[in-house]
Amino acid sequence: MKIFKATRKYESWLRKNLDVFEDDLVLKAQLLANNPFTFLRGTFYRWMQLFPKICKKAADAPIVLSVGDLHAANFGTWRDAKDELIWGINDFDEAAHLPYTQDLIRLATSVGLASATAELKISLAEAGDAILDGYHAGLEKGGKPFVIDGDRDWLRKAYVQSEHLAEKYWERLNQCPDAAKEPSPEVQSMLEASLPSNGLEYRLVHCQAGVGSLGRPRFTALAQWQGEFVALEAKALISSAALWAKKKHKGAEIQYEDVLARAVRRLDPMMKVYEGWVVRGLAPDRCRIELSELGPERDETRMMRAMGWETANIHLGTRAALKDVLEDLKGRKPNWLMKSAEKMVTVTLNDWEMWRDQVTPPINTTMSTKIGL
Repeated sequence: MKIFKATRKYESWLRKNLDVFEDDLVLKAQLLANNPFTFLRGTFYRWMQLFPKICKKAADAPIVLSVGDLHAANFGTWRDAKDELIWGINDFDEAAHLPYTQDLIRLATSVGLASATAELKISLAEAGDAILDGYHAGLEKGGKPFVIDGDRDWLRKAYVQSEHLAEKYWERLNQCPDAAKEPSPEVQSMLEASLPSNGLEYRLVHCQAGVGSLGRPRFTALAQWQGEFVALEAKALISSAALWAKKKHKGAEIQYEDVLARAVRRLDPMMKVYEGWVVRGLAPDRCRIELSELGPERDETRMMRAMGWETANIHLGTRAALKDVLEDLKGRKPNWLMKSAEKMVTVTLNDWEMWRDQVTPPINTTMSTKIGL
């Protein structure tokens, strides 16, 4: 069973390069059995083995600096330097130079899998059309960040956390156990440098969050300042699994900071990339929003178009490829994205069914899947 072989090899590589949190890897294996969408989120390494073979024609496309592990739940909100609320792609752990089609197909595939579990209610055909429409428009117009203000009321309804959910967010963080491992002095300094006040007392907690990055070292500092909770996360970075799959990871650079610098984006001033680590602020308005927490009034077609546009915001960081990407898009058949995503849905489901038959899902996943970090 190739999915298990791929996982063993990938995790062995992680252990050679990072001080892996083994309990988090155990949880990750259990979470992958929950549903196909969660499985997709946690197995980018397997995706990168399959995508070039299954989607040969689509993968023959201009190369851009890509998100890599793009999916429908890798979107959220943050505050920019003006304290304005911004919406967009949440993290770039797997950023790499890839065919521009890869991000689009993975995003559409994730929608197809999420729709199968009723987390989204939109057909793959409708989603594909909307993603492509937003992507093409974003490229042609030079991109633009999404600022959630008066004219983005539909985004506010979908993505802005209610006061009740905000309280739940801090409640979940405060329930996290104390960190079992001590961060290195360098990582501790990174966290303390980002606190709002020198000498502020904080508690280091172990937060099991997300899916794809589970197992990587992660330290969360939780404090109170001026009557409010403050939280910071330091997460270890490693070169993209896209390079691991191609066996080109030795000496490979981590592209996280490069993506942030080059994309059409309103930056989060609380996010800082160090050598091998990313430090970011955590709050109800500075986090990934899980699909299960999207507002009930959301317009899913409009969401897909926005996701396509935001993908263009990232790809526009590779300016030299813009003309080639637009020419390539023009030459593709109208349904190429849907057809490619259908193929990837099929092979992902095959892998997931094998995984589900061998691994028992966790009994309680509230802490790990809904904290949205």
